[in-house]
Amino acid sequence: MPRLSIVIPAYNEVRTVEELLRRVREAELPAGLERQIVVVDDGSTDGTSELLERLRTPGMELIRHEENRGKGAALRSGFARADGDILLVQDADLEYHPRDYPALLAPILDGEADVVFGSRFHGGPQRVLFFWHYVGNRALTLLSNLLSDLNLSDMETCYKVMRREAIAGLELSSNRFGIEPELTAKLAKRKLRIFEVPISYYGRTYEEGKKIGWRDGVAAAWAIVRYNLFP
Repeated sequence: MPRLSIVIPAYNEVRTVEELLRRVREAELPAGLERQIVVVDDGSTDGTSELLERLRTPGMELIRHEENRGKGAALRSGFARADGDILLVQDADLEYHPRDYPALLAPILDGEADVVFGSRFHGGPQRVLFFWHYVGNRALTLLSNLLSDLNLSDMETCYKVMRREAIAGLELSSNRFGIEPELTAKLAKRKLRIFEVPISYYGRTYEEGKKIGWRDGVAAAWAIVRYNLFP
């Protein structure tokens, strides 16, 4: 029976992770698809670690980093533990909703795609927030497209869904948010069938816990150049 591994990096998300896990467990999946949940606690210091231990259930893998190493490092640990035929990245906040799983999985299960990106810019419901974040996301996606020869609308999206074969043997090195352009660049080099589907997006303010900042945008731009132009 096909198996979906949902990989969740979590760092200081004590306010959101319980509700997120409830949504992940209750999310509708296509018939016959099993669910594995892999949570990577990336050195949390706000009580997330203790909460995750209490929320642990059969079918949920819990990995603990002793210190914060970044989203990229957390995803590498999660991918190594995941045993599904399909891997799906899910952030531990509530910006991305698991109700979008059926749409994200459909192109892969229909045999049409190897990788699916969930696009925040293709018409799904959106919380209206920061103009300059929007501009930054579009600029990074444009730079990524110029160098990868893809026509994505949202390279920086959390929702990346991949057949296991698509990332088998892929060497990833980014520790922080550079993992998004690194994954995109290295998947593009494999000449895979990449799809985009519309998703909903409920962005957070910084007061609500958003972590990414302008320095991460600069680092992402360098990561785009590095991983597209160099081996």
